[in-house]
Amino acid sequence: SGLVLVKNPHLDLMEEDILYHLDLGTKTHNLPAMFGDVKFVCVGGSPNRMRAFAQFMHRELGLAGDGEDVADICAGSDRYAMYRAGPVLSISHGMGIPSISIMLHELIKLLHHAKCRDVTIIRIGTSGGLGIEAGSVVITDTAVDSSFQPRFEQVVLDDVVVRSTELDKDLTEELLACSREIPDFPTLIGHTMCTYDFYEGQGRLDGALCSFSSEKKLEYLRRAYDAGVRNIEMESTAFAALCGLCGLKGESRCFHLL
Repeated sequence: SGLVLVKNPHLDLMEEDILYHLDLGTKTHNLPAMFGDVKFVCVGGSPNRMRAFAQFMHRELGLAGDGEDVADICAGSDRYAMYRAGPVLSISHGMGIPSISIMLHELIKLLHHAKCRDVTIIRIGTSGGLGIEAGSVVITDTAVDSSFQPRFEQVVLDDVVVRSTELDKDLTEELLACSREIPDFPTLIGHTMCTYDFYEGQGRLDGALCSFSSEKKLEYLRRAYDAGVRNIEMESTAFAALCGLCGLKGESRCFHLL
């Protein structure tokens, strides 16, 4: 049916579903009226970037006004920022798996309550590239963990639950085809490695802690490259797992600074 799924039987027993970190709720807001015609959701780490993206989409879609006064729908919360430009929702998710996971749980419930259909969700952001030209764009085919495995491990109570991180292959190819119309940015498909940390987890030598040599770091990064990894960030496995389980067509694409 194209509806966004939730896999939580307890929600049906709740008189009201409060989306705490988005400052929205099923009793306080008419979610179908506010969001029912949303078709695309773009998420990224920074509130300022997502506001700028919403303004860009406002102009690209030819909507009335200049978009400069686009309103933050989640202004009552200081956790995330959400903007809308026609059928496109633009939301910040903060930094790292815990932050994006909280946002995605509430976003998915929002889309479900709003009865949205056939929604495509894309994560956009910056990351570290691996063996590619600076300024390249990587479209993720599979998100992998620090052992280069396509999995997301979530501790639920005292069990470790392993979830798939495969992304939508048709959307991957569609985005690659679209990229050919923008010659300024080299674009490729590759694995994205997701870590739990910016410093030690990504093999950096400049953190407050470092227990490995530069040689050990390079050996690890070579193994990552040989496993198909082309960029490193901190959200993709959680993003892929939650989108896949809830029937969202999802994709991640990142611009590489290094």
